[in-house]
Amino acid sequence: MHPRIQSPNSRKGSRTRRVAGAELLAGLAGAAVLVAVLGVAPRPVRADDHAGAAETGVGAQAREVELQARDRVRIFADHFQSEQGRARPVLLLFHQAGSNSTEYEPIVPRLAALGFDTLAVDGRAGGRMFDRNNRTVMSLGRAQPFDVAYGDLEAALDWAIEDGYPGVVAWGSSYSAALVFRLAAEHEQVRAVLSFSPGEHLGAGEKVRGYAARVKVPVFVTSAPGVEVREAARIVEPIDAALVTHYQPRIGVHGSSALRTDRNPRGYEAYWAAVEAFLAKPAFTASGKPAPSVRPDSPGE
Repeated sequence: MHPRIQSPNSRKGSRTRRVAGAELLAGLAGAAVLVAVLGVAPRPVRADDHAGAAETGVGAQAREVELQARDRVRIFADHFQSEQGRARPVLLLFHQAGSNSTEYEPIVPRLAALGFDTLAVDGRAGGRMFDRNNRTVMSLGRAQPFDVAYGDLEAALDWAIEDGYPGVVAWGSSYSAALVFRLAAEHEQVRAVLSFSPGEHLGAGEKVRGYAARVKVPVFVTSAPGVEVREAARIVEPIDAALVTHYQPRIGVHGSSALRTDRNPRGYEAYWAAVEAFLAKPAFTASGKPAPSVRPDSPGE
């Protein structure tokens, strides 16, 4: 099957812990137990904290969150809350290789203006891109392989479910754009997928395409122009075409950075138009009814 082409608050069993600073060091522990650990009171996003985060003028509030994965690894993330609260599913944001949650900081305020809470994760397969340390990698001492980083996605999903969100949307960039198909295939709580520059990053064969074949929820997929478009189309081909929105850009860059003005100044707005149209689908409301057309007052640069 060929995808449709689109061109242009219950907390059961949880524990809460204060997180004193932005850079906590943590080690590995032993058994496989799930505990979601939440962080400090909200703090405003500031331009000097996160490059480009204040460009939209949207007052998204962030708190640092510490998760504990099923293999007991501590995963650090930033939870941003919109003014609409839990009226929509939470967007779980996963970065590309060598990166960290800062990849999304110019993106989050515009998503908040659209009414979405987000959780931007510092994944294990990360690094110091965008001039900020990856807190999870720092705690481990080195970056981990892509397949091991799948535990970060499950930790974020477990946190969202335990925190009482009405739904979960998995959003990936590059290697994590591949892993979100596995998350959706294995966990029915995932209501939709956004995949920026997916590829067969999980070893030999077509593992990612295999996971995609099991996905039964709406999928938005995009990439940079050229070979990435063909790779993305190959991965989503087994999915019901009615569920797939494949945005093929004329101008673009790799991963979720396509939505950033500093990385994609001539093409970011076309990506945003496609993303916003997708996020207006019924899957992105608590009720399952179509969302009203909402556009931020500022362009979300």
